[in-house]
Amino acid sequence: MSMETLEFIIFPDGRVQEKATGIVGASCQEVTAAIEAQLGRVMSQEKTDDYYTQPIHQSAKTSNQASLIDW
Repeated sequence: MSMETLEFIIFPDGRVQEKATGIVGASCQEVTAAIEAQLGRVMSQEKTDDYYTQPIHQSAKTSNQASLIDW
């Protein structure tokens, strides 16, 4: 699992560029919503590959199955 990070670049004219990495799926919008509300108006958004990645849910199933072979 990769580390979740938020990176902010603040430009001299006051613009702020935000980059979320390692946050899989649409949850990045939930993570950044409160910060964006405090920063001001969102001018544009560009979704990364992580946005389109579906979270992986693993489950383990075991089966005890015997096969009989009659030679």
